[in-house]
Amino acid sequence: MALTNVLVVDDEPFNLDIASECLEGMSLKVDLAGGGEEAWTMLTAHDANYGLVVLDRMMPGMDGMEVLRRMKSNPRLVSIPVVMQTAASSPDNIREGLAAGAHYYLTKPYEPEALSTIVETALRSSAERLHWLEQANNHGLTMRAMVRGEFTARTLDEVSRLSAFAALAAPDPGRTVIGLAELLLNALEHGNLAISYAEKKQLKAANTWREEVERRLELPEYRDRRVSLSIERSEGQIQYRIEDQGAGFDWQTYLEFDPLRAFDPNGRGIALAGKLSFSSMQYLHPGNIVVACVADNER
Repeated sequence: MALTNVLVVDDEPFNLDIASECLEGMSLKVDLAGGGEEAWTMLTAHDANYGLVVLDRMMPGMDGMEVLRRMKSNPRLVSIPVVMQTAASSPDNIREGLAAGAHYYLTKPYEPEALSTIVETALRSSAERLHWLEQANNHGLTMRAMVRGEFTARTLDEVSRLSAFAALAAPDPGRTVIGLAELLLNALEHGNLAISYAEKKQLKAANTWREEVERRLELPEYRDRRVSLSIERSEGQIQYRIEDQGAGFDWQTYLEFDPLRAFDPNGRGIALAGKLSFSSMQYLHPGNIVVACVADNER
């Protein structure tokens, strides 16, 4: 199987050596760029195929923020996850990077283990989104005729399949499936299975999150819980209503990318859903129901 190709960008040769040694130890193919201009040339080469970019923020000439902005405005590069490494860790700097699309952060200096953890998280999340997109593209177009529908899901696989199927009701299934998958997954793991933010952070770091989800699905107190999804098409929009059987949560803090959570391997899903997939998104008290809408431009 072909190795995932990662581009590391830094103007300090020492930092390039450390990152290269760490990532090659993870069985990744690593290319190195000593500055923003060189990185942009490599990213836009006709045969470039990068699955991840580890990007230094502060560099002479074209800095990391400019490289990031160019990537996110380029249709061929927009979906590549970017891990921003920086010594500028003030909330305003982090907020600027998050708004530009760097949803994974490392503060210099960092331990190799920290780089390994955040890279694994970014690659897993990217692979999951590609899987959701493939599932959406492989289904038929009959959902475009749906006016109203009710569905439930209990497991991770059921959530994945339901996300792909329900997204077909929207004019842009590829965009909608990302948000639906994030919201349904949040309802399953945090709602029905009561996995806290802190617990998921530890599970992701230990790469045991899926195993814990599967374990809790078989516990008597969670075994019969299901996530509900309803779809309703009205004039000009499609409404998705997702409800779990948990106690709810304080959703307000997760609607935006929070600089205080920028260095965690989790905590991006709800904000990504709201920004990327829906024209509106609203949680209802106590937080176990979310209503998300997309414009139905084809009607």
